[in-house]
Amino acid sequence: MWPDVTRVRDELDRHHRTLKQRRGWLRKLLRPLPRRANVSRYPVIKWFAVMARRLPFLWSFRAQHVLPALYLGCVLSLLPVYGIQFGLALVFALLVRGNITVLMGLQLITNPFTAVPAYIVTYKVGMYLITITGIGHGMSLWGTRINALVIGGVVLGLVLAMLIHVVWLLGAWEVQRIRARVHYLREALAAEAAGLPPPPKP
Repeated sequence: MWPDVTRVRDELDRHHRTLKQRRGWLRKLLRPLPRRANVSRYPVIKWFAVMARRLPFLWSFRAQHVLPALYLGCVLSLLPVYGIQFGLALVFALLVRGNITVLMGLQLITNPFTAVPAYIVTYKVGMYLITITGIGHGMSLWGTRINALVIGGVVLGLVLAMLIHVVWLLGAWEVQRIRARVHYLREALAAEAAGLPPPPKP
């Protein structure tokens, strides 16, 4: 049985608007971050701009390049390396062949407004883990405190990365579902115009 053509077209337009809005939101999110076209504007990385432009994996949004950048970026952003994390992000991106836009973008988690609260939380989590496991006690009080910052940063960074990963997977699944629906609606309209039976629903 044929669906109502007007309703099909309305639904198709709605899905197109949704995908367009998602792309617009993504462009706004990426605008302030390093990209191949503007890499020379950023501290540290601008010194390697020519080399960076020639390495396609730095700009690839395939899962094999995004996921290492996501997990390393989240951990690095919460480690006590504020002020040098952008340089470290570039090194890690080269070592793991990760997306540099994602890795550097995540370093904005710790900024002049959030660094102190973030380190307080990571310190408390690290000290709690040291207390209950006995792992990480340093030779001195300061050694233990540094270990607490590192342990807390690694643990919370991994948790944050896993949460972002889940959200990303859900978003990717939703986009795939919308695209499959759009493909079906286009086929339905084309079949209706040609006088053919409607295609099977996905």
